[in-house]
Amino acid sequence: MDARVDEKAGGGLLIREAERADAATILRFVRELAIYEKAEHEVAATEETVAESLFGPASVTRALICERDGVAIGFAVWFFSYSTWLAKNGLYLEDLYVTPDARGSGAGKALMKRLARIAVENGCGRFEWSVLDWNEPAIRVYDAIGAEPQAEWLRYRMAGEALKAFAAE
Repeated sequence: MDARVDEKAGGGLLIREAERADAATILRFVRELAIYEKAEHEVAATEETVAESLFGPASVTRALICERDGVAIGFAVWFFSYSTWLAKNGLYLEDLYVTPDARGSGAGKALMKRLARIAVENGCGRFEWSVLDWNEPAIRVYDAIGAEPQAEWLRYRMAGEALKAFAAE
C-alpha cells in the first residue's frame, strides 16, 4: 500500500500522508500531546525542525493526518524499525494524538488501522508502540484492538548531556 494515498475511514474521516505544509499543525498536536502527558517543558521542536525532520531529505520518519470534514483532528508519526529475530522490518508508532473534542469519533482507531495496513502491505513482522503506564484510556483502546503489552521489556533512554558524555568517552 502506498501510504501516500488518501483513505476515507468512515464517519467523515480522511486519513492522508502528512506534507511539509502540515508542520505547524503537527507541532500544535505535539504540544497538545505533551501537555496531556505532563511533559510540555520537554518539547524543543519548532515548526522548522518538524518540517526538516519529517520532510527533509534525510528523514526516515513519516506522518499521517486524520481530518474530519477537512479539519485536522489527529496525527500519527511512524517509522520502519527492524527485528533481527524475525529478519523483517517492523513499523514503530512514535506518537498518535487525537484532539480532545474528536476522541470517541473513531479517529484514533482509523489511524491505527491505516498503520496496520501499511505494516502488513510492507511485509512488517511487527507493529509496536509505547504508552505511558497511567494512560488508561489509551491502554483500554489498545487492549480492545487486540494489542498485547510487552511487560517483560524495560524501555531505556539516553538523551541530552548523558548521551553526549557517553559518546565522548
